[in-house]
Amino acid sequence: MEKIENIIFDLGGVLLDIDYNRTRNAFEKLGITDFDQMYSQADANQLFQKLETGKISEQDFYKELNHCTGLNLSPEDIRNAWNAMLLSFRESSLQFLDNIRPKYKLFLLSNTNYIHLTSFNEIFHNKKRDKPFEKYFDKVFYSCALGLRKPNIVCYKWILNQLNIEAGKTLFIDDSVQNIEGAKKAGLQTILLTPEKKIENLGLSC
Repeated sequence: MEKIENIIFDLGGVLLDIDYNRTRNAFEKLGITDFDQMYSQADANQLFQKLETGKISEQDFYKELNHCTGLNLSPEDIRNAWNAMLLSFRESSLQFLDNIRPKYKLFLLSNTNYIHLTSFNEIFHNKKRDKPFEKYFDKVFYSCALGLRKPNIVCYKWILNQLNIEAGKTLFIDDSVQNIEGAKKAGLQTILLTPEKKIENLGLSC
């Protein structure tokens, strides 16, 4: 195993607490009874993949969701249900990023969309901060801006090439098995962050 020089972090379930059940329950209350088949931690259907790769606008997403469900939900109802999964930032984990910054280059890679991006930035700034969220990292990558999402191996390789860093010297930390498997195929060192763990308890030295 090569010495780690770079760490790529996932966002949800790693730095930001999320609860997929809250979004599923919110959509069920709106009449979408098969939401788990549309979107979950493990998978996303074509509509949600388009949303997370920036291939559909927010307004068109609302229209298509209504079309495929046969409902007539308001954009506000859909937005609130979709954002319900986003909880709060792990403050001790954010502090840990500052602690290890002198030793590693730090990056963020998140499968996300512009609706969630707006919401989690609002959550972040609900507390007084001394810097924007993105300043915790040397570079951030959001799937909706990239046009690529995990676990596609092309996504990881594109980032490695973009940053000019070696896969073998790079650690990828994510809470989803399929994303870890994709990263392994790209040659990255990996850690699956299970629910009971936090990044500050992984033994990464400062």
